Amino acid sequence: MTGQSEQSIVVLTGAGISKESGLDTFRDADGIWSKVNIEDVATPEAFQRNPQRVQEFYNSRRMQLVNSNVTPNAAHIALAKLEREWHGIVTIVTQNIDNLHELGGSENLIHMHGELLKARCATCQITHSWQKNLSIKTTCPSCSERNTLRPHVVWFGEMPLEMDKIHRRVDECSLFISIGTSGNVYPAAGFVQQAISAGARAVELNLEPSEGATFFSETRYGAATDIVPAFIDEVLENGL
Repeated sequence: MTGQSEQSIVVLTGAGISKESGLDTFRDADGIWSKVNIEDVATPEAFQRNPQRVQEFYNSRRMQLVNSNVTPNAAHIALAKLEREWHGIVTIVTQNIDNLHELGGSENLIHMHGELLKARCATCQITHSWQKNLSIKTTCPSCSERNTLRPHVVWFGEMPLEMDKIHRRVDECSLFISIGTSGNVYPAAGFVQQAISAGARAVELNLEPSEGATFFSETRYGAATDIVPAFIDEVLENGL
């Protein structure tokens, strides 16, 4: 076993970690996809058919981050503590498009499904920080084209971002932690098997068992704000 200074940790987070901050999950019984059809707002084809409807869907979610009292919770803050205090590399791979990890203090972060507070131009491919509404009349600040800016999020049918980097980090990690994920969205759902194949310890921290719970060598269930800080404290005190 390598020393702590060489042991890296990969943390995969899903919507469950942000739920206690007041953000809706996608796949719960009362989640976002129970209220709106994926095919209408979260595919490239939907954007081609009705770009204004897609923009309005993401505008409302963006304003929830910009104008509300949504703040990072104890789980986000605990992960930032892990990154600061662990002597090896800690990489957070999040499926979430909110900015709560950043607000909680995390820095080594990969948004595999994009970021809601950014917009990307389909013409020049430049990505901009964005906290306003988007519409079909919005002009790209870089190329001045109109109706080319879209939310910088990965829609169904598109490839998640930075996959090569993620796979390298998973292959190299000594501990893989999955927090608040349903375990039924690939490729993220396959990371646990990849980590175990590479020799990592795999731990699931979730409100309830995910669809891939049996792959993990250890599972703990409860509210993220309870079980995540407790587990992080154990790791920092006892090592892997």
